Amino acid sequence: MCIYNEGLRPKSGTYKISSSPEKTSMLIEMNWVSIENKAFSSIYEIIADEKTHPFSDQHVAEKACLTFINSHSFEVCFYTNDHIVLKIAHHIMPNGYLKLIEEGHRNDGSIYQNEIFYHKQLSVLPYSSSTSGAIIRPTEEGVIRHKVLTAMEEQTNIQLAQIREQVELLAKQAQEIHKRKELSMLIYSAKLNFVPVIGQHYYLYEKKDNSYILSLIGPNEWGPNSPYIQCCASVKLLADHTWMEIP
Repeated sequence: MCIYNEGLRPKSGTYKISSSPEKTSMLIEMNWVSIENKAFSSIYEIIADEKTHPFSDQHVAEKACLTFINSHSFEVCFYTNDHIVLKIAHHIMPNGYLKLIEEGHRNDGSIYQNEIFYHKQLSVLPYSSSTSGAIIRPTEEGVIRHKVLTAMEEQTNIQLAQIREQVELLAKQAQEIHKRKELSMLIYSAKLNFVPVIGQHYYLYEKKDNSYILSLIGPNEWGPNSPYIQCCASVKLLADHTWMEIP
């Protein structure tokens, strides 16, 4: 099953992903036949260090980068003039199928997306496909790699969640400091007939001439004849000489 928005629609094909003998790069091989029975093939090697490197086929792209998303997904981005011209995301699905999502640009600049599914083959199944079939086991290296990648993903997800919480807390603290700063600027521009004391509660009033004044007298103590338009806030002076609004 494929969802094609651009390019020749394939009738059949194979997609092979393997590592180099040095385990430093990935080799990707593709062979497919279009509906019009035209055969195509492609093979390229890309260094798997999540950095951008020159690409072998300059007609396709100048540079390429392979990035691991998690233990069962990675994407390859192709660049020309430092802009992404094609991105291919690889996802190993729970049923063992390989799902490719190709995202590229048409000549008019619009973006297209193709979805391609490759069925799992006998050579990659960790079990026999029939009762008479030979037992196929994953290699020890593959098992170790899977366990390591799974543990790495869990730990990095935990660390990212902790960092996200810290960032949210810092953002909240920054908002509170910004709010105190704005209130402090307003109070220090108001009329003060006394020296404020740290920790003491005061009341900020708006006068009839639209200026402000700080007072020790609460709004309920004026009675019906308050000389001010309104009480803007009940405030307290903190040790850093900023003001905080209190209930």
